[in-house]
Amino acid sequence: MFVLELTYTAPIERVDALLDAHIEWLDAQYTAGVFLASGRKNPRDGGVILAAGVDRAEIEKIAADDPFAVEGVCAYRITEFYATKTADALASMREQLPS
Repeated sequence: MFVLELTYTAPIERVDALLDAHIEWLDAQYTAGVFLASGRKNPRDGGVILAAGVDRAEIEKIAADDPFAVEGVCAYRITEFYATKTADALASMREQLPS
């Protein structure tokens, strides 16, 4: 599983100008079953996305295709972790530690 942390690197006006395209990109990843949750950080200096079902190379490619990344208004920090414990609603997402 991955935590994608976005930090804005441009004025919020530039971010807002790309928001519709970013939301379309998010929707495509939800439809593909990759994104589990997403939202703005508070204070509004970026966002967070939870993702699963792909490997590191694929998640890096997905992040690079975000209109925010393409237009250079955010930087991504991608953290991979093993979701060995989850809420019951996410039981299908539980992972085993590698041996």
